[in-house]
Amino acid sequence: MTARDGPQDRYKAVWLIFFILGLGTLLPWNFFMTAREYFISRLTDSEEKSHFRNQTSSPAYLQSMFDNFMTLCAMVPLLIFTCLNSFIHQRIPQQIRILGSLVAIGLVFLVTAIMVKVTMEPLPFFIFTMISIVFINSFGAILQGSLFGLAGLLPASYTAPIMSGQGLAGTFAALAMIFSIAIGAQRPETFIGYFTTACVAILLAIFSYILLPRMDFFRYYSMKDKTEYRVYNAELETKKDLIKKDEPNGMEQNNSKIIPIHNPDEKPSVVAIFKKLWVMAASVCFVFTVTIGVFPSITAKVSTVLGEGNNWSLYYIPVSCFLLFNVFDWTGRSLTAFFTWPGKDSCLLPVMVALRVIFIPLFMLCNVHPRVYLPVVFSHDAWYIIFMIFFSISNGYLASLCMCFGPKKVLAHEAETAGAIMAFFLSLGLALGAAVSFLFQILI
Repeated sequence: MTARDGPQDRYKAVWLIFFILGLGTLLPWNFFMTAREYFISRLTDSEEKSHFRNQTSSPAYLQSMFDNFMTLCAMVPLLIFTCLNSFIHQRIPQQIRILGSLVAIGLVFLVTAIMVKVTMEPLPFFIFTMISIVFINSFGAILQGSLFGLAGLLPASYTAPIMSGQGLAGTFAALAMIFSIAIGAQRPETFIGYFTTACVAILLAIFSYILLPRMDFFRYYSMKDKTEYRVYNAELETKKDLIKKDEPNGMEQNNSKIIPIHNPDEKPSVVAIFKKLWVMAASVCFVFTVTIGVFPSITAKVSTVLGEGNNWSLYYIPVSCFLLFNVFDWTGRSLTAFFTWPGKDSCLLPVMVALRVIFIPLFMLCNVHPRVYLPVVFSHDAWYIIFMIFFSISNGYLASLCMCFGPKKVLAHEAETAGAIMAFFLSLGLALGAAVSFLFQILI
């Protein structure tokens, strides 16, 4: 952007803030998943009193069903609250939605960190953990939708740092998992570091968001695009000149004000906006349906042929699956900050999204165990690693493109609603992927 169009993003400060906020949306949940072994270990911290309870509350049952309940408590609130966010964001100010969600998530992690030192029976601890997961994903959905809506007010390239930050959150979680294996940490107290790190990340995100309205670049775009925009020339004369150059026919000028010509009281229709961006919404939904359909339910079950009898077997899935996916997914998301090919109106983008379906049979034909029906075609570790690289980089790049282009297919004052709609379809893709993953496992 040139100086003639408006103020510059000095030192890329706004870009960095959106990156930190993007990191804050997924880092808490990723750290929750990383500490999975801690939660399961707490479910065995009980004297053998299970004969006093029914079978469904015994520690063994809670351990075996932990992953199932964790996924259920994550996906359902994520989808529900993302859907609600698409409609209530017009009624609740975005400051309350974003700051409130960050504070709530931070409090959940603060309590979770304290609970590391608190002795609890397996069933109450299990219930507490599931409630925490529900809260994390509920407020995370509101935060994510609000953040994408806010980024929709800025140039298209400012959705990219959110996606990039979210991708980096997964990389941190994968590195934490590998570090945990390396040091052989088994004591539950060790996992307090995960929760305190998440608290620090949330505090950093809150501080960054508070700084955002002070940035001249952000203030210029957010005020210019909102319907309640008023500029008084006694205070912001230079900004008024910049806006007049950027919107020569879109404003009616008064001596002291610049007033939008569209009705400030008119609320954009969600259905009308969806009709303009349904291709981008369906594309981002399909991207994540394919991704979650095989990752990690299929990809984490691939066995190494090179690690028998050595430590590589311990690190194979953490490195080749989780770390590799998150690094190249983040790389793909970050690429959209440098170029955005194909364009938002190109028919090639949905075609590229559809072609990703080929990764489903490719991973199913890798060295996945156990298996019943399909043969192993790609047994060597190298095949799996090559597939994972292209799978993850295409996920990050195409998903980020769709999220960038969605709000740019509507009018300026509809951009925030468009961002919330796109976030809903992203979450819908996650939920659909989790559902079809059961079918893919059966087919193997």
